[in-house]
Amino acid sequence: MAESGAMPVRATKRGEERTPLDGAHDVLICGASFAGLAVARELAGSGADVMVLDRYEIGERQTSACGIPTEWLRAAGLIEAERQRFDSLVLHTPHGISRYRLPWTFSTFDYRELCQLLWRDCDARFETAKVNGRARSANGDGALAVETDRGVLSAPLVVDALGWRRVLASGDGFQPPDAPLSRGLEVHPGGSNEDLAVWIDRRYVPAGYGWSFPAHDELRIGVGSFDPRFHVRETTELLASDLGRDRVRYQGNWIPHKLRPATEGGVFFAGDSAGHCLPLTAEGIRTALYFGIALGRELRGVVEGRQDRERAAARYAEFNDSHEWKFRWMLRVQRLVPRIPPRLLGPLIRLLGAKRFVKWSFDHYLRIAPPGFAASAHDQNGAREEQDDAEHPSWRQPDLV
Repeated sequence: MAESGAMPVRATKRGEERTPLDGAHDVLICGASFAGLAVARELAGSGADVMVLDRYEIGERQTSACGIPTEWLRAAGLIEAERQRFDSLVLHTPHGISRYRLPWTFSTFDYRELCQLLWRDCDARFETAKVNGRARSANGDGALAVETDRGVLSAPLVVDALGWRRVLASGDGFQPPDAPLSRGLEVHPGGSNEDLAVWIDRRYVPAGYGWSFPAHDELRIGVGSFDPRFHVRETTELLASDLGRDRVRYQGNWIPHKLRPATEGGVFFAGDSAGHCLPLTAEGIRTALYFGIALGRELRGVVEGRQDRERAAARYAEFNDSHEWKFRWMLRVQRLVPRIPPRLLGPLIRLLGAKRFVKWSFDHYLRIAPPGFAASAHDQNGAREEQDDAEHPSWRQPDLV
């Protein structure tokens, strides 16, 4: 019988350690995963009083297969967290197997280590607390109040990086299984493999895909369904069984596949709370870092007196919305794939595997959130580059070489 897999053990404060939490800060960041930490990192050295909140300790609770283009790890100074690198992608269908040589490499990484590397470069404070929602502000200075299970905190600049629930929004009925969310589940057996592999096979999921992401001495095997009504536990276990791997250390999550407003009611949203997860591929780590960096730069402009909160909100919303057409087209492809007759899927994938098409499509895909965007934040010595706000907007995407 397969093991059921242990759930993550919370290392958060308990009992007497959970002292009341209150006070005012310059910036309040709710959520300490990729997006939230990217925002905090961009604010380092600004002199702002930044408080970061999360239910779990930093790096405690992995929620994805943890894969990203290698160049993003390099550009963001996070290459130490890399576990394995791949220069090709293997696609499995019921009618054949195709291997695509990638124009750039892809890496799996250690979640805890990457989060700790991001936090190492921050000068913010951190507390474990569950964010419950907005609270009524105690004064009229423009600060926003946030209620947690340890008390109420406030700040004029508040970030929601808490995930798809969008806790600090007014509420839009965005709930599964009716919301535009994909459903994903994976297991983490020990073992090794050289192939970064994807399965497009309706035996595992009618609309979606399966995957195996090796990470040195661990395999991350899972199934994602574009249809949130399709439960993926049985088919995740089926894929693991077909690969001869143990079904251990389960990890699952809802995955947004639609872009959402980046600001609401004075709050800034980043990562899954803003739908910053690419449709079709469900890649959300690179985009969480990307939009988190962009938001951090805008908030830094407020802290340093170069713009007010309203201007930062308008610029960040503009940046977010400028990507809408890219997300929309990927969502159209996501909806098209399940309609392709199975007998045509294998030949189509082989046809699309032409070297010129692979390079064209993957390079365009990388440009949605280019690694140069992360590298442009710091010079070779790690010091922040000064940018003229009028001539060089902080959110402008650099050309990808």
